[in-house]
Amino acid sequence: MRLNIFKKSDKQLGVVKERRRGASLQAKKARVGWLFVAPFIFGFFLIYIPIIFGSLKYSFNEIDILSGGGYELVWVGFKNYATALGDQAFMQTLANGIVGLIIDIPTILLFSLFIAILLNQKMPGRTAFRAIFFIPVLLTTGLIASIDSGNLIAQNMGSSSGIDTGASEESGVSSIVSATDMQSLFSGMIVGKELAKYVADMVNKIFDIVNRSGVQMLIFLAGLQGISPSIYESCEIEGASAWETFWKITLPMISPMILVNAVYTVIDSFTSGDNKVMTYINTLYNQAGDSNVISSAMAWMYFLLVILIVAAVAGIISSVVFYNRKD
Repeated sequence: MRLNIFKKSDKQLGVVKERRRGASLQAKKARVGWLFVAPFIFGFFLIYIPIIFGSLKYSFNEIDILSGGGYELVWVGFKNYATALGDQAFMQTLANGIVGLIIDIPTILLFSLFIAILLNQKMPGRTAFRAIFFIPVLLTTGLIASIDSGNLIAQNMGSSSGIDTGASEESGVSSIVSATDMQSLFSGMIVGKELAKYVADMVNKIFDIVNRSGVQMLIFLAGLQGISPSIYESCEIEGASAWETFWKITLPMISPMILVNAVYTVIDSFTSGDNKVMTYINTLYNQAGDSNVISSAMAWMYFLLVILIVAAVAGIISSVVFYNRKD
C-alpha cells in the first residue's frame, strides 16, 4: 500500500512539473510577443501621445500672435467647439458622411461575403481568382494611389458631368444607371422610389465597393475555411439543403467575422484619404486666422463621433454573434 501511495505521489509531482514547464513556455512566448510590439509601444508614447495632447490643448485655446515673434495660447474653453457646431458646411458634410456609411456598411459586407463564399468553393484556378479580387486593394493604396490621383484622364472619366456635351447632369460618365432605369426594370414589382434609388447608387458605386471589400473578403474567407468540413457532411447526410445549411451553419459560424468586418469598415470609411470630412478639416487647417484651433475642435468632435458609431455597431452586432466555444 505504501509503495502505491508513493507511486501516485510521483505521478502527481510529474504532472506539476509538466504544468510548470508549460507555464514558463507561455511566459517566454508572451515576452517575445511584447518584444515584437515594443517599437509600436515606444512610438505611440513618444510620438503619438504628445501630438494627441497637443491637438486637444489647441482645441480649447486661441492662438495670439506676439508682436516680437512667436505666439501664445489663450484659454477659451468650448468656444472653438461651438464655432465648429455652427459651421453649416462642416455639419452638412458630417451628416452626408454618416448617411453614406449607413448605406455602405451592409453593401460592402454583403458583397465581400458573397465573393468569399464563391471563392471558397472547389474550382480550378481558385487561388488566381482570390488574387484578382484582392488586386484593387493594392492598387488603391500607397504610392500607386498617389500616382493615380494625378491621372487627369481618370479624373475626367470619374467626374459627375464628364465631357460637356449639353446633356443633363444625370447622364454623366460615372452614372451607369439611374433611379428611373431601376424603376423601369422593376416595373412589374411593387418597388418604391427609395429602393430603386438605393440600387442605382450601389450599381454606380460598384468600383468603389470592390476596392473597399478586399480585406473583408479575406477575413470572411478565413472564417469560412475555419469551419470543419465534417459539419457540412453531417448536414448533407441529414438532408439539409444548401439554403438551410447557409442560414443555420455558415452564417452563425462566421458571425464573429461579420462583427470584425463591420468595425473595420466603419474605421476604414472614416479614415480613408478621400473622406470628405477629413478633407474639409485639412482644408480649414491651412487657412488663416483661428482655423487651426477650430479644425482641431472639429477633429476631436469627429473622433468622438467615430468612437460612438463603432461602439453602436459593435453593440448591435455583438447581440447576435455566435461564439463556438470549445470548453
